This record gives sequence, C-alpha cells and structure tokens, in this order.
Amino acid sequence: MTKSVVTGVAGFVGSHLAERLLGLGHFVIGIDNLSTGKLENIESFKDNSNFSFHQVDIRNKVLMKKILNDFQPLDYFFHLAAVVSVPFSVEHPEITKETNYSATVWILSRSRDTRVKTFLHAGSAAEYGNETRLPIKEEYATDETQHLSPYGLTKYLASKHVAASTRPVGISLRFFNIFGPRQDPSSQYSGVISRFIDQALSGNPLTVFGDGEQTRDFIYIEDVIDVYLKAAGIDLGTGKVIIPTGGVYNVGSSRSISINELARIIKTIINPKLPIVHLDPRPGDIRHSLADITRARKYLSWEPRWKIEDGLSVTVEWYQKRVLNEKVW
Repeated sequence: MTKSVVTGVAGFVGSHLAERLLGLGHFVIGIDNLSTGKLENIESFKDNSNFSFHQVDIRNKVLMKKILNDFQPLDYFFHLAAVVSVPFSVEHPEITKETNYSATVWILSRSRDTRVKTFLHAGSAAEYGNETRLPIKEEYATDETQHLSPYGLTKYLASKHVAASTRPVGISLRFFNIFGPRQDPSSQYSGVISRFIDQALSGNPLTVFGDGEQTRDFIYIEDVIDVYLKAAGIDLGTGKVIIPTGGVYNVGSSRSISINELARIIKTIINPKLPIVHLDPRPGDIRHSLADITRARKYLSWEPRWKIEDGLSVTVEWYQKRVLNEKVW
C-alpha cells in the first residue's frame, strides 16, 4: 500500500490533504502537536484503519525518528507543520527557526533513509517580503529579500533547502491566500475570508482595514490539494501522472481581488444589508499581491479550477452548517 506522511495533519490544509489521500487508497501517517491543529478537523477519518495519528512535535527527533522507522518504506512526505503565526514568530524567533527551518532540514535528511520519493514543503508568499513587482515570480525571493518577519525568513530558508534536494525530489509550494472549510476565524493569523464570514453570520459589520482597495490572490482549498498531489506525481484518477520536477512553485489563482470586492461578495451570499466598516490601516500591510503561476502550469500541469465565487459559496455553506449544529470555535 502507498504510504504518505502528513505533518500538521490536524490543521486546516493538512486535514483536507489527508482526507484526499485516504480517499485515493493511501495509508496516511499523520503528525501534529496540536498547538494550533484541532482534533475536530480529523474527526471524519480518525478511525479509518488506513490512518495512524501521532501527537508529536516535529522538533522531537527521537519520536520523529521512531515514527519514520516504524512505517518505512515511505512513498510521499507532505511537510505542512510549522509556526505560522507572524506575531508569534516576532516574539519567538528561535522557536520559529527551530520549527520552520532546522526541523525541516533534519526531516528531509531522514526521509532519504526511508525511501521517500517526493518531499513536499508548504512554503508561503511571505517569502517575498514586501515585493512590489507584479505578478510575483519565484525568482523574486532571494537572499537579499527584506523579510517582514522571522516567519517569512525561515520559510524562505526552508524552501531554498528543500528545492535543492534531488533524493528525494524536493518541492516547495509557495501558497498565497488559501481559504475554505475548516479555516479557523478565531485564530490570530486567520485569513480575511474566514473572518468576514464569521462576522457576517454573527450579524456584525464586516471590518476592513484601511480603504479596502488593497488586493490579494485567493486560492480555494481543493485547488491546493490538487497541486500537492500533482506535484508529488500522484494519479488523481485521470490516469495521467507527471514526473515530479523539483524546485519552488507559486500556488495562487493568478487573479487579484480587492478586499472591498471580497466583502461585497460575502455580504451578497449571507446578508446584503450588513454594513462594511473601515478601520485604520494595519502597519506593514502589503498593498498588492498576485502570484505568477507560470511554472506550476508548465512543470506540474496544474491549473486552478475553482472560481472565488464558487469557493466562497461552498465555504459559507460549511460555516452555516456549523452554526446550525451549534458548534462554535
């Protein structure tokens, strides 16, 4: 049976990825220290006989080594576990470096001994700092980039290291703004979409920082899972499998939308009468962001399928069901 490791499995993205892998017949070894991940995210598959969950911090080399040895040989390694809070990274730069960079380097080296074919790392658009050239190309992130936080710097260093690996093939996917079901609106690093939806379903005004004309590139969770699998060289049921090409790839919709327009769409779906309130701009907020996904299209044969309006409708429906079931974050 094909065996895949997913670190950060109880998180927003990790849980969706594990769920899809199980659906494809993989045996999934899920790892999460539950510092930000939630057990409810894996509720639908935690009892699956092909799923093995381990509550472990990726910095714990003794336990990580045991897990990897116990389940070898392994086929695919999806490394999503990380410190993802920018404020936390500023307050705790050493922990951030240990988790996002040092642990990644060590895990990648161990994966060579367990016969992993492809090692996929969750990168971030934060690796580009305050980049003003649009659309943003992968080569714009360099050692000279002025990163805005330890989070962005450590993600860049990890991406650079992973992309240089040839055994296993190392791939770092630099994600822009991901959204979809299971994204926690109460989190301090939650995306604006989950926050808007939470506000709207509570009957509160949608709060926009600044004039709202700042733009972002949003990518729906199903497109994110598709690119993970395609990059790994896994058949998505089409019978077509690409040979993984190592390196760094931007992942976004390649479409920009203003925060004002985003708020209007969510209002239209939930309650058109809700007001939009503008607050003071947030210091250091990037004005515009847009991914160039030419490399992913060319080498991964990947194309985003979901329009933002369709993704928002499905996401809102999921949050509404949570409210009806009286489940709150």
